[in-house]
Amino acid sequence: MSVASSVGRIRVLPGDVVSRIAAGEVVERPASVVKELIDNSLDAASTTISVDVTDGGRGLIRVADDGEGISRTDAPLAFQRHATSKLRTDRDLLSIRTMGFRGEALPSIASVSKVRLLTACRHESVGTQLLVTGGAITKIEEAAAAPGTQVEVRDLFFNT
Repeated sequence: MSVASSVGRIRVLPGDVVSRIAAGEVVERPASVVKELIDNSLDAASTTISVDVTDGGRGLIRVADDGEGISRTDAPLAFQRHATSKLRTDRDLLSIRTMGFRGEALPSIASVSKVRLLTACRHESVGTQLLVTGGAITKIEEAAAAPGTQVEVRDLFFNT
């Protein structure tokens, strides 16, 4: 009996399954979420970063910073896999100086949780709030926000 006949035909996995598998590479436990969000804050040139955690990170993880913020145009892209502001060509990989660059952290975190992003750039008069549940953006709206970014992760692993 061949391996192929014992397990079935080879198929391309649906997007939601791919997202959950990829999320497991980045989001192993609540501490890995905190690490990824702090890395993002550091990459945004933050001078102040605050972290709040409840219920061991499964209830809430909130990381807030006073960094560069994310523009309203770019905010939805932050939750799209492989979307990044750090790379343009493969040659950029040779000189990368940031913690994150692959565009995997936020999409992976959002695919297994409920995320609220509140962000504002210094040059914008109004901020942006974006809600994501299980990887799907459910709301984007203008919001009052100080310059920087706040990411709230709730119900980590709710859909795994």
